[in-house]
Amino acid sequence: MSTNSLNLKSPISSLYKKPSTTVEKLTNANIITLEDLIWVLPRKTIRLPAVSSFKNAQVDEYFRGNGKVVGIQARPNFKAKGKGKAMLYNITATVQDSISSGIISLKWFNSYSSIQKKIAACESIDFLGVVSVFNDQLQIANPEFSLAGEASIQEGFRIQYPTISTITSTNIKKVIDKVPQYIWDSIPEVLPQEIVIKNSFISRADAFKYIHGKVEITQWSEEHFELAIKRLKYEEFFLDQVKVSLRKKSRSTQEGIIISPNSSKVDELLNIYPYPLTEDQLNSVNDIINDFKSGKPMMRLVQGDVGCGKTTVAVIAAALAISENYQAALMCPTEALALQHYSGLLKVLPSSIKIGLLLGSTSAKNKISVLGDLKSGVIDLVIGTHSLFQDGVEFKNLGLSIIDEQHKFGVEQRLKLVSKGSGSHCLIMSATPIPRSLSLTQYGDLDISIIKTMPSGRKGSQTRIVTPETFPKFLSFLKTRVEMGEQAYILVPAINESPDQNIRDLNNTFEKFKQFFPSFRIKELHGQMKADDKAQTFEQFGNHEIDILIATSVIEVGINVINSTIMAILNPERFGLSSLHQMRGRVGRGEKPGFCFLVTERSLSAESMHRLQVIENNTDGFNIAEEDLKIRGEGDLFGQEQSGVITQRKLANIIIDQDIFYHVIKDFKELESTSEVQDMTNTLSSDEKILSTI
Repeated sequence: MSTNSLNLKSPISSLYKKPSTTVEKLTNANIITLEDLIWVLPRKTIRLPAVSSFKNAQVDEYFRGNGKVVGIQARPNFKAKGKGKAMLYNITATVQDSISSGIISLKWFNSYSSIQKKIAACESIDFLGVVSVFNDQLQIANPEFSLAGEASIQEGFRIQYPTISTITSTNIKKVIDKVPQYIWDSIPEVLPQEIVIKNSFISRADAFKYIHGKVEITQWSEEHFELAIKRLKYEEFFLDQVKVSLRKKSRSTQEGIIISPNSSKVDELLNIYPYPLTEDQLNSVNDIINDFKSGKPMMRLVQGDVGCGKTTVAVIAAALAISENYQAALMCPTEALALQHYSGLLKVLPSSIKIGLLLGSTSAKNKISVLGDLKSGVIDLVIGTHSLFQDGVEFKNLGLSIIDEQHKFGVEQRLKLVSKGSGSHCLIMSATPIPRSLSLTQYGDLDISIIKTMPSGRKGSQTRIVTPETFPKFLSFLKTRVEMGEQAYILVPAINESPDQNIRDLNNTFEKFKQFFPSFRIKELHGQMKADDKAQTFEQFGNHEIDILIATSVIEVGINVINSTIMAILNPERFGLSSLHQMRGRVGRGEKPGFCFLVTERSLSAESMHRLQVIENNTDGFNIAEEDLKIRGEGDLFGQEQSGVITQRKLANIIIDQDIFYHVIKDFKELESTSEVQDMTNTLSSDEKILSTI
């Protein structure tokens, strides 16, 4: 392909005349087009210093000097061989400053003997590299150099790219340098002109040119580089808001099912539980009822800390939809949680409401029966896992989809379930508090109800870190509480990718605790168990036929056994803060106080211990989520399950760049209704338009 016919959508391979392993590696790293390539941003850009006296050399900084070679040594490296098995040498040149009397050592490792001969033949050497110290002597390892009569070392600045799929910074730069100048000049503007003018932004094309050093040395400066970075960060945040706006706009133009139960039915269903709802729960139910009546599809996130009563709100919402002859679906992240909801709702909901269960482990015979009853309308409420959004699942009249622990599902999965009912409503629950800054970027298109107040009578839980030294005291405490008639969870993390190995770890823990407490009733629970075995274990634990349950993090979400008061989490440093907070929320849910123990089996780094202390000293889920976001980053706050939700931004970071982010929020509100912003929503990719229906 002629380089004159290239554009940003051209493949990187078009820069080469023949197949290249570099292109293959970049393609495997999902860097396919020239547009992908220019978004490979430098880790840092450094202005190279001018020649200076050796006394100005600073450790860990670039230094450029010139001097006389006063000594040179070459020691053979018998462990390394060059091309044709040639001997390689570690070469050390001692250089005396041409400006002062200072001395510096230059070292080249695994070099050919010709390098030594070349340097020894010249009296002076110009060199550039990063200064270090060895045996109290300044040195530079593997410096660039030029000798008298040779072309001088590059001046200006040095761009350092990240290593990608073993491709070094130097080779990344070689690929980027192949991009023709007219491509850099033709990079299109994406921000509205009013935004560019208002914020005095440099153009998008200039931003990429400054970042990649595609300008004259005399024009480049650290200030221009920082302005370019800031401009692209702003752009990424702004495009996030355009996508959020598109989703809101798409929802506002859709017709939704109208569900309008009369006041007596509402009063009746508000009392299906044997306890009064908190004010926040009542407000959330009212929000949902108003959405039901609006004529637009509801897309509401009910957010609240562990144990605040989100499920109660969701069940009442389902009952309201069912009372108007619509079906409801409750999708859970684990079979364990789906089984618990199923058994619990059979006791809570009126017998006139028919409840079905659809899991991945459901037998073929039962699955056929459930699918038939869903299609015919016999089942009013179906509870399940990922199985619910499969193509073979059809509803007669789906009115409400409830997504429990929504961060465990991808955007596409939610879309599949919601799309099974034309104009149907969607209620999303999350016990992982979403920091405000993150909610505005990833969930800004959702209406949000927040439940902060806890149901009365709950004692909550205390958290303590257990070290190897205090482990015997923990065992003594556990023994006392179980003898008082209370129950405990012992949580074992999935340390290995192999399910078989994780079960072995669980079994080892089980055997240890059987030795500690031979008279206690102890049982295991893990994700590889059959659904019937899980259900039986939950039932036994709920009936207090088990004293201690040794489990994996399958109980992280939603499990509710009031009599369980002790949670011990082994190797807690392997979990995120939000996960730890969720897991400890399984205890202290009744009138008895709960106790959560973070059991470390080894000495931890200061950073890991700080994370555990955040949990030990803090009970507010929102504060913990903010801290988790700072520590782990927004893409890792919820873990890898969150396909389709994790940020696609390459540069902007919601923690580091909050000032830019809130600046974008302010600007976008002022300009959202302008024609330029509306045009941006109309030109989004088809993928974004598909996701906009969520």
